[in-house]
Amino acid sequence: MTNFDKIKKYYKEFDEDKRLIKDNSGRLEYEMTMEYLKEFLPNTATVLDLGGATGIYTFPLAKDGYKMYLADLSSDLISQAKKKVNDINEKNIISCDIVNAIDLSIYNNEKFDVVLLFGPLYHLLEEKERIKCIKEVNRVLKKNGLVFASFIPYLSGSIAIIDRYFRHPEQVNVENLNEVFETGKFNNIDINGFQEGYYPTSEQVEQLFKQENFEKLLISSLRGCGYEKEDKIYDIQDEKMYAEIIKLIKKTARIKEIIETCGHAIYIGKKT
Repeated sequence: MTNFDKIKKYYKEFDEDKRLIKDNSGRLEYEMTMEYLKEFLPNTATVLDLGGATGIYTFPLAKDGYKMYLADLSSDLISQAKKKVNDINEKNIISCDIVNAIDLSIYNNEKFDVVLLFGPLYHLLEEKERIKCIKEVNRVLKKNGLVFASFIPYLSGSIAIIDRYFRHPEQVNVENLNEVFETGKFNNIDINGFQEGYYPTSEQVEQLFKQENFEKLLISSLRGCGYEKEDKIYDIQDEKMYAEIIKLIKKTARIKEIIETCGHAIYIGKKT
């Protein structure tokens, strides 16, 4: 079973509010995600941002007129979000709720046009938990509703644990290193650092949603061939070259080999 207390402790200490804006790797992920949202979102919608932390996507979407419900496992992150809502008096953010992604019972059936699942699939270790999560997403979505789900692909996640060993050897030993390559599950042996990690292949993600009656619209990398080159890319002074490289990142982001090896990825599906 996933240890949700370990996850809550991690996000109590990790600055999730700044993750997508404090460095260029986060910036590229954020900009790519926002482009997919703009491409696939309907003009008007009621949206559940499930696992949405402090609302990095909730706030800009609310500003664009979407009716937003923010939900997260962490009471600390939800408290930060509520403060921001009050500070700017954002009327399109309807609620900020403390919710576990495997139990959405506070929401009625077919309440939402869209569910953003940008976080829970990073952490749900057990298949039955992931299935329960997607069943709940299906339940709260209207017919033909959309789900946007981010995940850390198997090769990206597993290889990153080797890099984690170089940086934080207290978090990785032979046993959990072998486990992540065999099962896609990362159990951090230390109390610090990323906790309860799950790294599926893109095929596993597609199958997870397919068995719960979702039709795949898209699977794409969110940093593409710009992965680990972000600082150099955003430092380009030649505007024409910069635009061309960004275009090529987007053009190649749906290639399977890039999806599996270039950091975070996104699945977009429709409830059938």
